[in-house]
Amino acid sequence: MRLTFLLAVPLLCLVPFDLAAQGPERTEPHAGQAGQAAPPQGAFDQQARQRQMAGMETPNQQMPPSQGTRQSPEPENPNRRTDSQTPGAELLTEAAQRPAMGLGDFEALAVANNPALKQANELVQRSAGQAHQSGLYPNPSVGYEGSEIRGGSFGGGEQGAFIQQTVVLGSKLGLRRRVLEEQRREDALGTSEQRYRLLGDVDQEFYSALGAQEITKLRRRLLTIAGDAVETAHQLANVGQADAPDLLQAEVEADQAKIEYVTAQRNYIQAFNSLAAVVGKPEMLVSPLEGSLDDWPKLDSQIIETILRDSPSVKRAQQGVTQAEAKLQSARREAVPDLQLRAGIQQSNELLNDTVINSRPVGLIGFATVGVSIPIFNRNQGNVQAAKAELERQREEVTRVQLSIRKTAQPLVQGYLIAQDEAQRYKNEMIPRATRAYQLYLNKYRQMASAYPQVIISQRTLFQVQVNYITALEKLWMNATALQNFVLSGGLDAPTPSGSSSSTVNLPNSGAGSAE
Repeated sequence: MRLTFLLAVPLLCLVPFDLAAQGPERTEPHAGQAGQAAPPQGAFDQQARQRQMAGMETPNQQMPPSQGTRQSPEPENPNRRTDSQTPGAELLTEAAQRPAMGLGDFEALAVANNPALKQANELVQRSAGQAHQSGLYPNPSVGYEGSEIRGGSFGGGEQGAFIQQTVVLGSKLGLRRRVLEEQRREDALGTSEQRYRLLGDVDQEFYSALGAQEITKLRRRLLTIAGDAVETAHQLANVGQADAPDLLQAEVEADQAKIEYVTAQRNYIQAFNSLAAVVGKPEMLVSPLEGSLDDWPKLDSQIIETILRDSPSVKRAQQGVTQAEAKLQSARREAVPDLQLRAGIQQSNELLNDTVINSRPVGLIGFATVGVSIPIFNRNQGNVQAAKAELERQREEVTRVQLSIRKTAQPLVQGYLIAQDEAQRYKNEMIPRATRAYQLYLNKYRQMASAYPQVIISQRTLFQVQVNYITALEKLWMNATALQNFVLSGGLDAPTPSGSSSSTVNLPNSGAGSAE
Protein backbone atom coordinates (compact mmCIF):
# COMPACT_ATOMS: atom_id res chain seq x y z
CA MET A 1 0.00 0.00 0.00
CA ARG A 2 1.37 3.40 -0.85
CA LEU A 3 2.71 5.45 2.09
CA THR A 4 0.30 8.30 1.39
CA PHE A 5 -2.61 5.92 1.52
CA LEU A 6 -1.36 4.22 4.67
CA LEU A 7 -1.00 7.52 6.55
CA ALA A 8 -4.22 9.05 5.34
CA VAL A 9 -6.48 6.21 6.43
CA PRO A 10 -5.77 6.35 10.20
CA LEU A 11 -5.97 10.14 10.20
CA LEU A 12 -9.42 10.02 8.64
CA CYS A 13 -10.57 7.55 11.28
CA LEU A 14 -9.65 10.00 14.03
CA VAL A 15 -11.80 12.85 12.68
CA PRO A 16 -15.00 13.43 14.78
CA PHE A 17 -18.17 12.92 12.80
CA ASP A 18 -19.44 16.41 13.71
CA LEU A 19 -16.30 18.03 12.27
CA ALA A 20 -16.57 16.04 9.10
CA ALA A 21 -20.18 17.16 8.69
CA GLN A 22 -19.63 20.90 9.13
CA GLY A 23 -20.43 23.31 6.34
CA PRO A 24 -18.15 24.98 3.83
CA GLU A 25 -17.50 27.89 6.14
CA ARG A 26 -14.77 25.75 7.80
CA THR A 27 -11.23 26.36 6.65
CA GLU A 28 -9.99 23.74 4.14
CA PRO A 29 -7.62 21.31 5.81
CA HIS A 30 -4.09 20.59 4.55
CA ALA A 31 -4.04 18.40 1.48
CA GLY A 32 -3.60 14.75 2.36
CA GLN A 33 -5.30 15.20 5.79
CA ALA A 34 -8.87 15.83 4.70
CA GLY A 35 -11.30 16.78 7.46
CA GLN A 36 -8.58 17.52 10.03
CA ALA A 37 -7.56 20.97 11.17
CA ALA A 38 -3.99 21.97 10.45
CA PRO A 39 -1.86 21.56 13.57
CA PRO A 40 0.36 24.35 14.83
CA GLN A 41 3.65 24.76 13.01
CA GLY A 42 5.71 23.56 15.99
CA ALA A 43 3.59 20.44 16.41
CA PHE A 44 3.86 19.70 12.68
CA ASP A 45 7.66 20.02 12.76
CA GLN A 46 7.88 17.76 15.80
CA GLN A 47 5.65 15.17 14.11
CA ALA A 48 7.76 15.34 10.93
CA ARG A 49 10.98 14.83 12.89
CA GLN A 50 9.49 11.82 14.65
CA ARG A 51 8.49 10.29 11.33
CA GLN A 52 11.93 10.89 9.86
CA MET A 53 13.50 9.27 12.88
CA ALA A 54 11.28 6.27 12.33
CA GLY A 55 12.45 6.00 8.70
CA MET A 56 9.16 7.30 7.23
CA GLU A 57 8.42 10.03 4.75
CA THR A 58 6.22 12.92 5.78
CA PRO A 59 3.25 12.59 3.42
CA ASN A 60 2.35 15.46 1.18
CA GLN A 61 5.04 17.67 2.70
CA GLN A 62 7.10 19.46 0.09
CA MET A 63 9.84 21.95 0.74
CA PRO A 64 9.24 25.22 -1.05
CA PRO A 65 11.68 25.66 -3.93
CA SER A 66 14.35 28.24 -3.42
CA GLN A 67 14.55 31.21 -5.72
CA GLY A 68 16.39 30.43 -8.93
CA THR A 69 15.95 26.66 -8.51
CA ARG A 70 14.16 24.91 -11.35
CA GLN A 71 12.25 21.76 -10.53
CA SER A 72 11.63 18.95 -13.02
CA PRO A 73 7.97 18.71 -13.98
CA GLU A 74 6.18 15.76 -12.50
CA PRO A 75 3.67 13.90 -14.66
CA GLU A 76 0.63 14.50 -12.48
CA ASN A 77 -1.40 13.50 -15.50
CA PRO A 78 -1.01 9.68 -15.86
CA ASN A 79 -1.33 10.00 -19.62
CA ARG A 80 1.69 12.30 -19.82
CA ARG A 81 4.95 10.51 -20.70
CA THR A 82 8.33 12.04 -19.81
CA ASP A 83 10.52 9.14 -20.91
CA SER A 84 12.16 8.81 -24.29
CA GLN A 85 9.77 7.39 -26.85
CA THR A 86 12.67 6.19 -29.04
CA PRO A 87 12.92 2.39 -28.82
CA GLY A 88 16.25 0.72 -28.08
CA ALA A 89 18.31 0.38 -31.24
CA GLU A 90 18.18 -3.12 -32.74
CA LEU A 91 21.69 -3.65 -34.13
CA LEU A 92 21.48 -7.41 -34.60
CA THR A 93 18.26 -7.76 -36.60
CA GLU A 94 20.01 -8.86 -39.81
CA ALA A 95 22.50 -10.99 -37.89
CA ALA A 96 19.68 -12.94 -36.28
CA GLN A 97 18.50 -14.07 -39.73
CA ARG A 98 21.81 -15.78 -40.54
CA PRO A 99 22.57 -19.41 -39.65
CA ALA A 100 24.04 -19.96 -36.21
CA MET A 101 27.66 -21.06 -36.01
CA GLY A 102 29.20 -23.35 -33.44
CA LEU A 103 32.68 -23.73 -32.01
CA GLY A 104 33.57 -26.49 -34.48
CA ASP A 105 32.80 -24.21 -37.41
CA PHE A 106 35.22 -21.56 -36.18
CA GLU A 107 37.95 -24.10 -35.38
CA ALA A 108 37.72 -25.52 -38.91
CA LEU A 109 37.95 -22.02 -40.39
CA ALA A 110 40.95 -21.21 -38.21
CA VAL A 111 42.86 -24.34 -39.21
CA ALA A 112 42.18 -23.63 -42.88
CA ASN A 113 42.88 -19.89 -42.92
CA ASN A 114 45.23 -18.94 -40.10
CA PRO A 115 48.51 -17.64 -41.61
CA ALA A 116 50.64 -18.48 -38.57
CA LEU A 117 49.66 -22.16 -38.78
CA LYS A 118 50.54 -22.17 -42.47
CA GLN A 119 53.92 -20.65 -41.61
CA ALA A 120 54.53 -23.41 -39.07
CA ASN A 121 53.81 -26.06 -41.70
CA GLU A 122 56.25 -24.38 -44.09
CA LEU A 123 58.95 -24.52 -41.43
CA VAL A 124 58.56 -28.29 -41.37
CA GLN A 125 58.95 -28.44 -45.15
CA ARG A 126 62.02 -26.21 -44.96
CA SER A 127 63.71 -28.46 -42.40
CA ALA A 128 62.83 -31.53 -44.47
CA GLY A 129 64.48 -29.95 -47.50
CA GLN A 130 67.57 -29.04 -45.53
CA ALA A 131 67.82 -32.58 -44.15
CA HIS A 132 67.61 -34.05 -47.63
CA GLN A 133 70.21 -31.65 -49.00
CA SER A 134 72.66 -32.17 -46.17
CA GLY A 135 72.98 -35.90 -46.88
CA LEU A 136 73.72 -35.64 -50.59
CA TYR A 137 77.10 -36.90 -51.73
CA PRO A 138 79.61 -34.38 -53.19
CA ASN A 139 79.60 -34.09 -56.96
CA PRO A 140 82.63 -35.38 -58.89
CA SER A 141 84.84 -33.01 -60.85
CA VAL A 142 86.10 -33.48 -64.42
CA GLY A 143 88.59 -31.35 -66.34
CA TYR A 144 91.37 -30.92 -68.82
CA GLU A 145 95.03 -31.17 -67.96
CA GLY A 146 98.00 -30.35 -70.12
CA SER A 147 101.72 -30.15 -69.45
CA GLU A 148 104.95 -29.60 -71.40
CA ILE A 149 102.91 -28.28 -74.26
CA ARG A 150 105.26 -27.13 -77.05
CA GLY A 151 104.68 -25.72 -80.41
CA GLY A 152 106.84 -25.29 -83.49
CA SER A 153 108.38 -28.09 -85.42
CA PHE A 154 108.86 -30.35 -82.47
CA GLY A 155 105.23 -30.68 -81.29
CA GLY A 156 104.91 -32.96 -78.31
CA GLY A 157 103.62 -32.27 -74.77
CA GLU A 158 101.02 -34.08 -72.70
CA GLN A 159 97.30 -33.38 -72.84
CA GLY A 160 94.39 -35.23 -71.37
CA ALA A 161 91.42 -35.31 -68.98
CA PHE A 162 90.88 -36.17 -65.34
CA ILE A 163 88.09 -36.98 -62.90
CA GLN A 164 88.17 -36.09 -59.21
CA GLN A 165 85.94 -37.26 -56.36
CA THR A 166 85.78 -36.50 -52.64
CA VAL A 167 84.94 -39.55 -50.54
CA VAL A 168 83.31 -38.48 -47.27
CA LEU A 169 84.51 -40.70 -44.45
CA GLY A 170 83.34 -41.20 -40.88
CA SER A 171 79.60 -41.28 -41.77
CA LYS A 172 79.58 -37.51 -41.57
CA LEU A 173 76.85 -37.13 -44.16
CA GLY A 174 74.51 -39.38 -42.19
CA LEU A 175 75.17 -37.47 -38.99
CA ARG A 176 74.58 -34.14 -40.69
CA ARG A 177 71.31 -35.43 -42.08
CA ARG A 178 70.29 -36.71 -38.65
CA VAL A 179 70.79 -33.26 -37.12
CA LEU A 180 68.37 -31.72 -39.59
CA GLU A 181 65.96 -34.62 -39.31
CA GLU A 182 65.77 -33.93 -35.59
CA GLN A 183 65.23 -30.29 -36.46
CA ARG A 184 62.35 -31.30 -38.74
CA ARG A 185 60.77 -33.28 -35.89
CA GLU A 186 61.13 -30.28 -33.60
CA ASP A 187 59.44 -28.07 -36.18
CA ALA A 188 56.63 -30.64 -36.47
CA LEU A 189 56.10 -30.35 -32.73
CA GLY A 190 56.19 -26.60 -33.25
CA THR A 191 53.29 -26.99 -35.68
CA SER A 192 51.34 -28.89 -33.04
CA GLU A 193 52.21 -26.18 -30.54
CA GLN A 194 51.03 -23.49 -32.95
CA ARG A 195 47.79 -25.37 -33.53
CA TYR A 196 47.04 -25.41 -29.82
CA ARG A 197 47.91 -21.72 -29.61
CA LEU A 198 45.41 -21.05 -32.36
CA LEU A 199 42.67 -23.27 -30.95
CA GLY A 200 43.20 -21.80 -27.50
CA ASP A 201 42.60 -18.31 -28.87
CA VAL A 202 39.61 -19.44 -30.92
CA ASP A 203 38.00 -21.19 -27.96
CA GLN A 204 38.48 -18.23 -25.65
CA GLU A 205 37.24 -15.72 -28.21
CA PHE A 206 34.24 -17.94 -28.96
CA TYR A 207 33.14 -18.25 -25.33
CA SER A 208 33.77 -14.57 -24.76
CA ALA A 209 31.44 -13.80 -27.70
CA LEU A 210 28.95 -16.40 -26.48
CA GLY A 211 28.89 -14.73 -23.07
CA ALA A 212 28.32 -11.34 -24.76
CA GLN A 213 25.45 -12.87 -26.72
CA GLU A 214 23.83 -14.22 -23.54
CA ILE A 215 24.16 -10.85 -21.83
CA THR A 216 22.55 -9.24 -24.89
CA LYS A 217 19.58 -11.60 -24.56
CA LEU A 218 19.36 -10.81 -20.85
CA ARG A 219 19.45 -7.06 -21.49
CA ARG A 220 16.71 -7.52 -24.08
CA ARG A 221 14.49 -9.22 -21.48
CA LEU A 222 15.25 -6.46 -18.99
CA LEU A 223 14.26 -3.88 -21.60
CA THR A 224 10.95 -5.65 -22.15
CA ILE A 225 10.26 -5.84 -18.41
CA ALA A 226 11.20 -2.19 -17.94
CA GLY A 227 8.80 -1.21 -20.72
CA ASP A 228 6.04 -3.28 -19.16
CA ALA A 229 6.76 -1.64 -15.81
CA VAL A 230 6.20 1.81 -17.34
CA GLU A 231 2.85 0.73 -18.71
CA THR A 232 1.90 -0.81 -15.38
CA ALA A 233 2.87 2.35 -13.49
CA HIS A 234 0.70 4.48 -15.78
CA GLN A 235 -2.22 2.09 -15.41
CA LEU A 236 -1.93 2.20 -11.62
CA ALA A 237 -1.70 5.99 -11.75
CA ASN A 238 -4.96 6.09 -13.70
CA VAL A 239 -6.73 4.47 -10.76
CA GLY A 240 -4.86 6.47 -8.14
CA GLN A 241 -2.56 3.69 -7.01
CA ALA A 242 0.72 5.24 -8.22
CA ASP A 243 2.08 8.74 -7.89
CA ALA A 244 4.52 10.89 -9.82
CA PRO A 245 7.79 9.48 -8.36
CA ASP A 246 6.70 5.98 -9.34
CA LEU A 247 6.11 7.05 -12.93
CA LEU A 248 9.40 8.92 -13.15
CA GLN A 249 11.36 6.04 -11.65
CA ALA A 250 9.81 3.55 -14.04
CA GLU A 251 10.57 5.75 -17.04
CA VAL A 252 14.18 6.29 -15.93
CA GLU A 253 14.64 2.54 -15.55
CA ALA A 254 13.26 1.99 -19.05
CA ASP A 255 15.68 4.50 -20.57
CA GLN A 256 18.58 2.98 -18.65
CA ALA A 257 17.60 -0.46 -19.95
CA LYS A 258 17.73 0.88 -23.51
CA ILE A 259 21.27 2.16 -22.99
CA GLU A 260 22.43 -1.13 -21.49
CA TYR A 261 20.81 -3.10 -24.31
CA VAL A 262 22.57 -1.08 -27.01
CA THR A 263 25.88 -1.40 -25.14
CA ALA A 264 25.43 -5.17 -24.87
CA GLN A 265 24.85 -5.42 -28.63
CA ARG A 266 27.99 -3.38 -29.34
CA ASN A 267 30.00 -5.64 -27.07
CA TYR A 268 28.76 -8.71 -28.92
CA ILE A 269 29.62 -7.21 -32.31
CA GLN A 270 33.12 -6.41 -31.07
CA ALA A 271 33.61 -9.92 -29.66
CA PHE A 272 32.39 -11.56 -32.87
CA ASN A 273 34.69 -9.44 -35.04
CA SER A 274 37.66 -10.37 -32.85
CA LEU A 275 36.74 -14.02 -33.26
CA ALA A 276 36.51 -13.61 -37.03
CA ALA A 277 39.98 -12.04 -37.12
CA VAL A 278 41.52 -14.92 -35.16
CA VAL A 279 40.11 -17.52 -37.56
CA GLY A 280 41.44 -15.59 -40.55
CA LYS A 281 38.07 -14.40 -41.91
CA PRO A 282 37.81 -10.72 -40.93
CA GLU A 283 35.16 -10.11 -43.60
CA MET A 284 32.74 -12.55 -41.94
CA LEU A 285 29.33 -11.07 -41.20
CA VAL A 286 28.06 -11.09 -37.64
CA SER A 287 25.97 -14.20 -36.97
CA PRO A 288 24.37 -15.88 -33.96
CA LEU A 289 26.47 -18.33 -32.00
CA GLU A 290 25.37 -21.83 -31.14
CA GLY A 291 26.49 -23.17 -27.79
CA SER A 292 25.71 -23.45 -24.09
CA LEU A 293 27.61 -21.88 -21.23
CA ASP A 294 25.84 -23.96 -18.59
CA ASP A 295 27.48 -27.25 -19.58
CA TRP A 296 31.02 -26.36 -18.60
CA PRO A 297 33.87 -28.93 -18.78
CA LYS A 298 34.89 -30.80 -15.67
CA LEU A 299 38.66 -30.84 -15.22
CA ASP A 300 40.73 -33.49 -13.48
CA SER A 301 42.45 -32.56 -10.23
CA GLN A 302 45.78 -33.63 -11.81
CA ILE A 303 45.36 -31.29 -14.76
CA ILE A 304 48.76 -29.62 -14.29
CA GLU A 305 50.59 -32.93 -14.31
CA THR A 306 48.67 -33.92 -17.42
CA ILE A 307 49.70 -30.70 -19.12
CA LEU A 308 53.36 -31.23 -18.22
CA ARG A 309 53.19 -34.75 -19.61
CA ASP A 310 51.40 -34.01 -22.88
CA SER A 311 52.26 -30.39 -23.61
CA PRO A 312 53.73 -29.86 -27.10
CA SER A 313 55.92 -27.13 -25.62
CA VAL A 314 57.57 -29.60 -23.25
CA LYS A 315 57.88 -32.21 -26.00
CA ARG A 316 59.45 -29.64 -28.28
CA ALA A 317 61.98 -28.67 -25.62
CA GLN A 318 62.82 -32.35 -25.11
CA GLN A 319 63.21 -32.75 -28.86
CA GLY A 320 65.60 -29.82 -28.75
CA VAL A 321 67.79 -31.85 -26.41
CA THR A 322 67.77 -34.74 -28.90
CA GLN A 323 68.76 -32.40 -31.68
CA ALA A 324 71.56 -30.91 -29.58
CA GLU A 325 72.90 -34.40 -28.88
CA ALA A 326 72.92 -35.11 -32.61
CA LYS A 327 74.79 -31.86 -33.22
CA LEU A 328 77.42 -32.80 -30.66
CA GLN A 329 77.92 -36.20 -32.20
CA SER A 330 78.22 -34.70 -35.66
CA ALA A 331 80.67 -32.04 -34.48
CA ARG A 332 82.95 -34.67 -32.99
CA ARG A 333 82.90 -36.70 -36.21
CA GLU A 334 83.71 -33.72 -38.42
CA ALA A 335 87.41 -34.08 -37.52
CA VAL A 336 87.60 -37.26 -39.60
CA PRO A 337 89.28 -36.22 -42.91
CA ASP A 338 87.81 -36.90 -46.30
CA LEU A 339 89.57 -38.88 -48.99
CA GLN A 340 90.49 -37.05 -52.21
CA LEU A 341 90.70 -39.22 -55.33
CA ARG A 342 91.94 -38.01 -58.70
CA ALA A 343 92.57 -40.00 -61.87
CA GLY A 344 92.92 -39.33 -65.56
CA ILE A 345 94.40 -40.16 -68.95
CA GLN A 346 96.73 -38.15 -71.16
CA GLN A 347 98.04 -38.26 -74.66
CA SER A 348 101.79 -37.87 -74.57
CA ASN A 349 103.29 -36.62 -77.84
CA GLU A 350 106.83 -36.99 -76.64
CA LEU A 351 108.89 -39.17 -79.01
CA LEU A 352 110.10 -42.45 -77.73
CA ASN A 353 113.52 -41.82 -79.29
CA ASP A 354 114.19 -38.35 -80.44
CA THR A 355 117.44 -39.41 -82.11
CA VAL A 356 115.68 -41.66 -84.56
CA ILE A 357 113.98 -40.23 -87.55
CA ASN A 358 110.30 -41.00 -87.74
CA SER A 359 110.25 -42.18 -84.13
CA ARG A 360 106.67 -42.59 -82.85
CA PRO A 361 105.25 -40.74 -79.80
CA VAL A 362 104.66 -42.27 -76.40
CA GLY A 363 100.84 -42.25 -76.75
CA LEU A 364 98.23 -42.60 -74.02
CA ILE A 365 99.28 -42.66 -70.42
CA GLY A 366 97.26 -42.72 -67.22
CA PHE A 367 97.71 -41.11 -63.80
CA ALA A 368 96.07 -41.20 -60.34
CA THR A 369 96.43 -39.36 -57.03
CA VAL A 370 95.02 -40.09 -53.56
CA GLY A 371 95.16 -37.55 -50.77
CA VAL A 372 93.84 -36.89 -47.29
CA SER A 373 94.09 -33.91 -44.96
CA ILE A 374 95.84 -34.38 -41.64
CA PRO A 375 93.83 -32.96 -38.67
CA ILE A 376 96.71 -31.46 -36.76
CA PHE A 377 95.73 -27.86 -36.11
CA ASN A 378 91.98 -27.87 -36.81
CA ARG A 379 90.18 -30.77 -35.20
CA ASN A 380 86.85 -28.90 -35.01
CA GLN A 381 87.41 -28.46 -31.30
CA GLY A 382 85.70 -25.06 -31.13
CA ASN A 383 82.49 -26.37 -32.69
CA VAL A 384 82.55 -29.33 -30.34
CA GLN A 385 82.75 -26.97 -27.38
CA ALA A 386 79.86 -24.91 -28.77
CA ALA A 387 77.76 -28.07 -29.29
CA LYS A 388 78.35 -29.10 -25.67
CA ALA A 389 77.18 -25.70 -24.46
CA GLU A 390 74.12 -25.91 -26.69
CA LEU A 391 73.25 -29.32 -25.25
CA GLU A 392 73.39 -27.99 -21.70
CA ARG A 393 71.30 -25.00 -22.70
CA GLN A 394 68.62 -27.24 -24.20
CA ARG A 395 68.49 -29.38 -21.06
CA GLU A 396 67.90 -26.28 -18.98
CA GLU A 397 65.28 -25.20 -21.51
CA VAL A 398 63.19 -28.25 -20.63
CA THR A 399 63.20 -27.27 -16.97
CA ARG A 400 62.44 -23.65 -17.81
CA VAL A 401 59.43 -24.59 -19.97
CA GLN A 402 58.03 -26.89 -17.28
CA LEU A 403 58.34 -24.22 -14.60
CA SER A 404 56.82 -21.62 -16.89
CA ILE A 405 53.83 -23.89 -17.55
CA ARG A 406 53.34 -24.46 -13.83
CA LYS A 407 53.46 -20.73 -13.17
CA THR A 408 50.93 -20.01 -15.93
CA ALA A 409 48.62 -22.90 -15.08
CA GLN A 410 48.26 -22.24 -11.35
CA PRO A 411 46.20 -19.03 -11.68
CA LEU A 412 44.09 -20.68 -14.37
CA VAL A 413 43.32 -23.66 -12.15
CA GLN A 414 42.39 -21.46 -9.20
CA GLY A 415 40.40 -19.15 -11.45
CA TYR A 416 38.53 -22.16 -12.80
CA LEU A 417 37.70 -23.40 -9.29
CA ILE A 418 36.62 -19.92 -8.16
CA ALA A 419 34.41 -19.42 -11.22
CA GLN A 420 32.93 -22.90 -10.82
CA ASP A 421 31.99 -22.20 -7.19
CA GLU A 422 30.50 -18.83 -8.18
CA ALA A 423 28.50 -20.34 -11.03
CA GLN A 424 27.08 -23.09 -8.85
CA ARG A 425 26.08 -20.64 -6.12
CA TYR A 426 24.49 -18.24 -8.60
CA LYS A 427 22.60 -21.03 -10.35
CA ASN A 428 21.42 -23.04 -7.37
CA GLU A 429 21.01 -20.42 -4.64
CA MET A 430 21.19 -16.75 -5.54
CA ILE A 431 19.22 -16.60 -8.78
CA PRO A 432 16.24 -18.59 -7.40
CA ARG A 433 16.10 -16.38 -4.29
CA ALA A 434 16.48 -13.16 -6.27
CA THR A 435 13.74 -14.30 -8.66
CA ARG A 436 11.41 -15.07 -5.78
CA ALA A 437 12.12 -11.73 -4.07
CA TYR A 438 11.39 -9.83 -7.28
CA GLN A 439 8.11 -11.69 -7.83
CA LEU A 440 7.01 -11.03 -4.26
CA TYR A 441 7.82 -7.31 -4.41
CA LEU A 442 6.09 -7.00 -7.78
CA ASN A 443 2.94 -8.71 -6.52
CA LYS A 444 2.91 -6.54 -3.39
CA TYR A 445 3.30 -3.41 -5.49
CA ARG A 446 0.35 -4.41 -7.66
CA GLN A 447 -1.66 -4.95 -4.46
CA MET A 448 -0.53 -1.52 -3.10
CA ALA A 449 1.42 -3.20 -0.33
CA SER A 450 4.93 -2.22 -1.42
CA ALA A 451 6.70 0.87 -2.71
CA TYR A 452 7.85 0.89 -6.32
CA PRO A 453 11.54 1.59 -5.44
CA GLN A 454 11.59 -1.78 -3.73
CA VAL A 455 10.44 -3.39 -6.98
CA ILE A 456 13.19 -1.54 -8.87
CA ILE A 457 15.85 -2.63 -6.37
CA SER A 458 14.77 -6.27 -6.48
CA GLN A 459 14.57 -6.18 -10.27
CA ARG A 460 18.06 -4.74 -10.61
CA THR A 461 19.38 -7.24 -8.07
CA LEU A 462 17.89 -10.12 -10.06
CA PHE A 463 19.35 -9.03 -13.36
CA GLN A 464 22.72 -8.16 -11.86
CA VAL A 465 22.90 -11.63 -10.33
CA GLN A 466 22.07 -13.12 -13.72
CA VAL A 467 24.76 -11.00 -15.40
CA ASN A 468 27.24 -12.10 -12.74
CA TYR A 469 26.27 -15.72 -13.41
CA ILE A 470 27.00 -15.33 -17.12
CA THR A 471 30.28 -13.59 -16.32
CA ALA A 472 31.26 -16.45 -13.99
CA LEU A 473 30.42 -18.98 -16.70
CA GLU A 474 32.49 -17.03 -19.21
CA LYS A 475 35.49 -16.99 -16.87
CA LEU A 476 35.00 -20.68 -16.15
CA TRP A 477 35.03 -21.57 -19.85
CA MET A 478 38.00 -19.36 -20.64
CA ASN A 479 40.09 -20.85 -17.84
CA ALA A 480 39.03 -24.38 -18.80
CA THR A 481 39.82 -23.94 -22.49
CA ALA A 482 43.18 -22.39 -21.66
CA LEU A 483 44.07 -25.45 -19.58
CA GLN A 484 42.73 -27.86 -22.20
CA ASN A 485 44.96 -26.18 -24.78
CA PHE A 486 48.07 -26.53 -22.57
CA VAL A 487 48.00 -22.84 -21.48
CA LEU A 488 49.09 -21.85 -24.99
CA SER A 489 47.93 -18.63 -26.62
CA GLY A 490 49.00 -16.29 -29.39
CA GLY A 491 47.41 -17.87 -32.44
CA LEU A 492 48.45 -14.93 -34.62
CA ASP A 493 52.03 -14.76 -33.36
CA ALA A 494 54.71 -15.86 -35.81
CA PRO A 495 55.94 -19.42 -35.12
CA THR A 496 59.47 -19.87 -33.81
CA PRO A 497 61.77 -21.85 -36.14
CA SER A 498 64.02 -24.54 -34.69
CA GLY A 499 67.02 -23.93 -36.91
CA SER A 500 68.58 -21.63 -39.44
CA SER A 501 66.71 -20.31 -42.45
CA SER A 502 69.79 -20.79 -44.63
CA SER A 503 69.29 -22.12 -48.13
CA THR A 504 73.03 -22.76 -48.65
CA VAL A 505 73.25 -26.14 -46.93
CA ASN A 506 75.68 -28.43 -48.76
CA LEU A 507 75.83 -26.45 -51.98
CA PRO A 508 76.58 -28.46 -55.14
CA ASN A 509 79.86 -26.60 -55.68
CA SER A 510 81.04 -26.66 -52.06
CA GLY A 511 83.25 -29.67 -52.83
CA ALA A 512 83.66 -30.97 -49.29
CA GLY A 513 79.96 -31.55 -48.71
CA SER A 514 79.90 -29.56 -45.47
CA ALA A 515 76.68 -29.05 -43.59
CA GLU A 516 76.65 -25.37 -44.35
